[in-house]
Amino acid sequence: MLAEALRRDPRIYFAAERTYLAWIRTGLALMGFGFVVARFGLFLKEMAANRPDLGVKSSGFSLAVGTGLILIGVLVNITSTIKHYRVIEQLNRDEAAVGEHSVIAMVVAFALAALGLGMAVYLLAVR
Repeated sequence: MLAEALRRDPRIYFAAERTYLAWIRTGLALMGFGFVVARFGLFLKEMAANRPDLGVKSSGFSLAVGTGLILIGVLVNITSTIKHYRVIEQLNRDEAAVGEHSVIAMVVAFALAALGLGMAVYLLAVR
């Protein structure tokens, strides 16, 4: 009786939907920020062309980092869609969809940490 009531409780599905939408927002934010970072290199090239006395130079690193952020955002959106589909299928089959590790979150966290570490090393090396 309790299991049937929980399965039919729309709050469970709404919670899964909110989580999914949060991952979509995260992916979109990563893609948007990646675009900004990638275009920053273009801004530096324009600065160097217009004001050579400033000593501004662009090495193309921002394009690589920005593209990496965009690809991470795409990966987040694809994997979160797959995960959401699987969770809803588990709920529809009366299987427990809780207690699983969020592989998506761990992959994104490690990828962003590696990207951030690479950016820090680059900034220290260029200094």
